[in-house]
Parts: sequence; structure tokens; C-alpha cells
Amino acid sequence: MNKSDLLLNKKAALSRPLILDGAFGSVLQQRGFSADKDLWFSYLSISEPQAVLQLHKEYVDAGADIITTNTFRTNPSAKKKSNLAITNSDFVKRSVTLAIQAKGETDIIIAGSNAPAEDCYQKERTISLFDLDYNHKKHIELLYESGCDIIWNETHSHLDEIEIVCKFCSENSIPYSMNIYFDESLKLLSGEPIDEAIRLIKNFPPQAIGFNCIKPTDFENLLDKIQMPGNFGFYLNCGSGAVTAQHISCGISPENYVGYIKEFVRFSPTFVGSCCGSNPAHTNAIKEYFDEAYRN
Repeated sequence: MNKSDLLLNKKAALSRPLILDGAFGSVLQQRGFSADKDLWFSYLSISEPQAVLQLHKEYVDAGADIITTNTFRTNPSAKKKSNLAITNSDFVKRSVTLAIQAKGETDIIIAGSNAPAEDCYQKERTISLFDLDYNHKKHIELLYESGCDIIWNETHSHLDEIEIVCKFCSENSIPYSMNIYFDESLKLLSGEPIDEAIRLIKNFPPQAIGFNCIKPTDFENLLDKIQMPGNFGFYLNCGSGAVTAQHISCGISPENYVGYIKEFVRFSPTFVGSCCGSNPAHTNAIKEYFDEAYRN
């Protein structure tokens, strides 16, 4: 697979936005698994690999063009806090391998999930700048070396952390997408407005700038306030209640979520998916809508 302009080339070939898979951890939670306080649901790639493989396959069958690895918390910072008896390298490799197995012989893109070093909704960091830098550089290296096609940086909301990730990927010619989380005031958790973050990211050109885990109404507000970057995408929170909830249930049905998609695709996104609270039915609903809307 040619990884130069990976997302745009595939979008052009399909003549429609790419379909990103949906939530992972919240689906496993609804299936009876418990989150680890440090590793979230990434530990299940080791203890329950068949459950992880099965969910990847369900997203493949639902019509996803991009599937994300179950590596949201396989990063060194999270791994160091845990009691998981496995090396960081093996932890990432085995997690990525499950997504590759689910992909099979298809041309689905494997996106290596790289989360913030600490909790996604944490305004004040406790990690040192040195450890922050090491955490991302090491995790990105492990993801890419394990076979990911693109690094999928998710739910990032601190400007200095975003810069570390973007600069490292750009300088090492690693294809990546930077996906941002913001609050109701359209600011990062570190306080900067979204347009400032977008300007910074553009200095290290990613394959896409995305927005994830935000409520559809907040994304709608963003679309009214700023001009979207050329290659953008979104996967929005489908959970009930606060986005920071520890126990996540579906709050937006697949049919209602597609209603938002229909409104937002007029801005010509590169990719569209769904986030916390969603499941493969949301992905399938997007696929069915696209099959109808982009029929030749």
C-alpha cells in the first residue's frame, strides 16, 4: 500500500468520505468486560484476544474503510503504571496484530491509536515534559513498526502535546491524523482556541485533522464558527450523559447519528466515523447511507 496521501487516495478511489470504525472500549464494556484503571480496555488484547478480534471483524463486516487498533492505552506512560506482565513492545505488537488479522486480504487501512499520555479529559498534567516526549515518540514508533498504516492520534487537547506528536510524525515521514477534543467554549483543555491548534498542526502537514469524542451539537457550533481545514474528519460522541462518564451507554441511535452525518457531509470531510457509545450498527448505518448518497 502506498502510504503517501493514503487517506486522500483512498477517498478518491471510493468517490466518497472514508468510513472510520466506531467505539471500541465502550462496546467491550457493554459486553461485560471491565475497564482497567490504567489500561482502559487495551489489556483485553492480551487476556481476551478473541473478543478484541471479533469486534474488529464486526467493524470490517459493517463496512469500515479504516479500523483503529485497540491501543488507546498501550502507551509507555499507561503501561508503566499497570501490573501487566508483558513488554511494551509485545503489548503493542499483539494488539496491532489482531487488527491486521481482522483486515485479512482487504485493503482496509489500519490506524494505530495513540492517546494522550494521561487521561483524555485531564486539564492539568502530572507527567514531566521529558516523559511526555518519550511516551509519544516510543509509542508511535512501536505502532508503526508493528504494521500500522497510519498513526491515529485521538482525543488530544493540550497544545504542547499536539506539537510533540505532529512534529515527530512529520520529521520521520510517518503518516498521521491528529484528532482533537475540545470543550463547549471551542477551546482545548490547555486553554487555546481550536483555530490556534489547527494553525499549529498545519505546520506539520498531517493526512487529516479530525475532531473526536465531542457532542454533535458542539461540532455543529464549531462548523458555524471556523472554516474547516482542507482534509478534515470527525467521529462524534454517541454516549448518553457526560462525555467523561466511566460507564458509557448508547445515547444516539444509528439512525439519529446518520441524521447528523447527512448535515455535516456537505462540508466534504475526508473521513467520518463514530466515537464513545457507538457500535458496529452505527458504522453499518453510515455505510448504507453512503451507498445510497454516493451511488453513481
